[in-house]
Amino acid sequence: MTKSEQDKRKIIHVDMDAFFASVEQLDQPDLKGIPLVVGGGEDRGVVAAASYEARKFGVRSAMSGRLAKRLCPELVFVSPRFDRYKEVSNQIRTIFYRYTDLVEPLSLDEAYLDVTQNKFKNPSATLIAQEIRQQIFDQTGLTASAGISINKFVAKIASDWNKPNGQKTIPPEEVLDFLAQLEIKKFYGVGKKTKERMYQLGIFTGKDLKSQTESFLREHFGKSGNHFYQVVRGIHLSPVKPERVPKSIGAERTFSQNLTSEIFLEEKLKEITEALDRRIQRHKSAGKTITVKIKYSDFTIQTRSKTLTHYIADKSLILDHSKALLYQEKLKDSVRLIGVALSNLKGQKSKGASAEKDSPLSAQLQFPF
Repeated sequence: MTKSEQDKRKIIHVDMDAFFASVEQLDQPDLKGIPLVVGGGEDRGVVAAASYEARKFGVRSAMSGRLAKRLCPELVFVSPRFDRYKEVSNQIRTIFYRYTDLVEPLSLDEAYLDVTQNKFKNPSATLIAQEIRQQIFDQTGLTASAGISINKFVAKIASDWNKPNGQKTIPPEEVLDFLAQLEIKKFYGVGKKTKERMYQLGIFTGKDLKSQTESFLREHFGKSGNHFYQVVRGIHLSPVKPERVPKSIGAERTFSQNLTSEIFLEEKLKEITEALDRRIQRHKSAGKTITVKIKYSDFTIQTRSKTLTHYIADKSLILDHSKALLYQEKLKDSVRLIGVALSNLKGQKSKGASAEKDSPLSAQLQFPF
């Protein structure tokens, strides 16, 4: 795909607003309007999602429950109900497929849609996004935000622009100016460490980033430098891929108390591999590489992996290999989390495989966004 072909695409990124927390407030009306987090509790848990009422106090996902409670003493903790979230997510995806088969789910609460050639032959991606958001609200009672542009990178940034319950369109002729004025921390993929490194190099906006040579960016950011060089020029040719093959399938558990006993650790490992088995069956997959992740009480992390000569999916075999990896060397401290993942999955494309055949057709008329 060339850049001129990319500029004819119409990509929507739909992102549900505080999805897990919003589902809980929908199902339990007495929780509406109060600061709420979905997570494992304030003592040992981690915030999976925070309501907008909680975010006003600085509470964010991935934050420890203890810190969240300190920021907002009136915070209410709710245990996650992933079956319920998946049920609502399926309702939302059904709406997406009414418009296009080119839907790439990123998680339960967000997805890319390529509506360049959609089932309603609607020339306006902006109007399609409005219709989708309205249908989501009518059928689920939840709000969604959307970004609309020529590629996935810009659409994802735009979806965060008018949150919650809003949308933003960046048409082809406005993409470069939009990116030039954008704060570098708002570029999708620029995390805390990368942001700080860019600040040290005098890169604060998209304009600053665009002024750097490709070799300069490669020197300071490795392979990511090529990515930054392209996207700030509005180039992101990745197509919307309806069938996303996962790189790995995993499950992990954070324990309510740090564990040192091998007997207790084996019990937990069995529970984790059972959860992993359910996910493997759902994906109908198998893999060759087993990885065990161990997080200690001091928050340091170890990973131990083993690649087999054959594919496996049987939970008893996965458990046996996981145990061997767990005892591969002595645990250095008490353990607060264990994870098990299966990767090198059957059916994964090689790195050199072309995705061009999945691209939307390029012979399209220019329509208004």
